[in-house]
Amino acid sequence: MKGLSVTLRHMLSRSVTQQYPEVRPELPPRSRGVIALVEENCTVCMLCARECPDWCIYIDSHKETLPAPEGGRPRARNMLDRFAIDFSLCMYCGICIEVCPFDALFWSPEFEYADGDIRNLLHEKDKLAAWAQTVPPPPAHEPNAEPPKELATASRPVRPRPTSSGPASSGPASPRPASSVRAIRPPGALPKKNDPSTGGSSVEKLSTGGGDTPPETAAPGQTPPTDPSGEPEEEK
Repeated sequence: MKGLSVTLRHMLSRSVTQQYPEVRPELPPRSRGVIALVEENCTVCMLCARECPDWCIYIDSHKETLPAPEGGRPRARNMLDRFAIDFSLCMYCGICIEVCPFDALFWSPEFEYADGDIRNLLHEKDKLAAWAQTVPPPPAHEPNAEPPKELATASRPVRPRPTSSGPASSGPASPRPASSVRAIRPPGALPKKNDPSTGGSSVEKLSTGGGDTPPETAAPGQTPPTDPSGEPEEEK
């Protein structure tokens, strides 16, 4: 009876139909309509294309050498040539927007891009950049919530750089201690005796030639090695 009462109540009530497209629907602020691109923020890091589970993002780029500033050297920069999304494959998961480290991708509430031909659902960067104009502004921050990390970092006072307390000496600088000096030795070489660059180790370099091996000594409590005749060998 309860279910029948709900049916009768809806049958007797007046139905209201929105006159679309004359009357635009009020979409929620976080509605997933289409993915918009801010081309200036894209650094061609390829994170969105790698993380996309449907492989529907296509990116092409090339490198350009920027002129070197005064006293510097030229730097290479990735330039975006193509950024396309195939919305016939997109599952609207939003992973590409979440993983973008430079805020180049956003959700737009636009949903009027249906087409009769599935091949026309592949949109290039020009169309994606045009949709960026329809991205709504972020919602206002709650009054009692913590401030955003960006504002907290910007308002943090700058830490002063440490300066030397004593007067600068005009003489030569004191040598660094031997423990802080890193020596570079060829392979197979050990630190030599009283080498200041290795902390004064007393181990000497061993020869790798045949026949010059150090004599073997027996440990305390063990018998010295014997020769084939059965007599113990004398220590040299």
